[in-house]
This record gives sequence, structure tokens and C-alpha cells, in this order.
Amino acid sequence: MQSRILGTTMPVLEVALDPGETVVSEAGELSWMTSSIELTTHTQFGGGGGIFGVLKRVAGGGSLFMTQYQAVGAPGTVSFATKLPGHIVPMQVDPANEYLIHRHGFLCGTPQIQISVGFQQSLGAGIFGGAGFLLQRVSGTGTAWIELSGELILKELQPGENLRVHPGHVGAFQAGVGFEITTVPGIKNMLFGGDGIFLASLTGPGKIWLQTLPISRLAQELSEYMPAQTAQAAEGGVVGGIMGSLLNR
Repeated sequence: MQSRILGTTMPVLEVALDPGETVVSEAGELSWMTSSIELTTHTQFGGGGGIFGVLKRVAGGGSLFMTQYQAVGAPGTVSFATKLPGHIVPMQVDPANEYLIHRHGFLCGTPQIQISVGFQQSLGAGIFGGAGFLLQRVSGTGTAWIELSGELILKELQPGENLRVHPGHVGAFQAGVGFEITTVPGIKNMLFGGDGIFLASLTGPGKIWLQTLPISRLAQELSEYMPAQTAQAAEGGVVGGIMGSLLNR
């Protein structure tokens, strides 16, 4: 198996498979493939795990169905494009190197990669569509490709070093990095600061990947150009304006 990342602003991952080799993604990620690639959609992925493996993946923000792409009879290629301007990052995964990624970050992976819930916290009704804040854990053995939106900033925290980040900018980090959701200090900062009321607190040691274009920020900027909403929705937007700068994946 060989892979390469093509393009710049809207990159695409091209995976070249020899006969019998496979790569797996969530359903709906395919961009294009050659004629020797056969696809199979099913619920099992990541070395089995049965129904509990499926439930862990769905709890982590993943889809119920996965699609397996296999080269049959001849080499072939399958390609996956990003949904937003950004970057595709390959990650080598093994029991000593696991990662937590934002809930829509998984693009595709080799068959023994496992996706499950890595972090989940309820932040109140109406936040993140009522789903709370979610991170996926990427474990197993193999290669996983994740997509991060906007520019990519890599930081390596030293032991005890702390960085507080708007949650939407958290793209991925090594599983050994300490992580918690904290509130912005001060009631005036919460209500009038315009940066939301929650921050992600990351503590080293370990690497973190920050993304500069959270989907929630993009949606917020585009909202004023959307058709007018109903009066009820507009009224709800007053509270949403205070709370809505959170990352709503």
C-alpha cells in the first residue's frame, strides 16, 4: 500500500492498493476509485469487536456503517477529498501511540485501526446540537488519515506545560496529553467576551495539532448571508450568539 496527498487548499488523499489490500472509511467519504476497487459497506471495522465495537465507534461520533475498499485482481487506487479547505495528516498508530481527534476528523485508515469515544462531556442543552463535546480515540495498529480544516499548527508541549484553546481549534493530540474542558473566568468574559464560555485545557507532555478553521466558526461567519430565519429561531439566536462560538461539530 502506498499513499500520497495531492493538491493544496482542498487536498485529496490517493491510496494505491495491491490486489488483496484494503482501506476503510466511514460511509460517504469516497471521492473516486479505479475499476479494480470493490467496495463493501458493513458495520464491522477495526479488528472486529462485535456490536460493542460498533457502539463505541458510534458513541465517539462515528457512523454506524463503514465502507471497505479492496483491490481485486489488479492494483487500483481510491481517493478521499477533504470537505473543507485544510490538511490531511497521516498518523502511525500502535498501542504506544494512540490519538484523540475531533469528532469528524477520521478520513480513512488501514483495517486494524479502531475508532471509539475518547472524550465526552455534556455542556448543556442546545450546545453542539445537544450532543455535548466529543473526541474520537484512534487506536489499534496501522495508519489513520485525519483531516484538519484551515491551516495546521503543530505544538509539542513539555511536561506540565499548559495551553488553553477554543475547543473548535483542537484538531488532534497524543493520548498522553492531559485534557479537560474548563470555563472562561469571569461572568463578564462569559457574557460579553465573544469567545464562548468554554476552553479546552491541554497539558503536556505530547504533541497537539491545532486547526485554524473550526466548522462552527465558518458556519457563524456564513450565517448572516443565509435566508432569514423564523422569529422563533431568531429569538433563540440571542442565546445562541453568546453560547454559539463554541465548537459545534
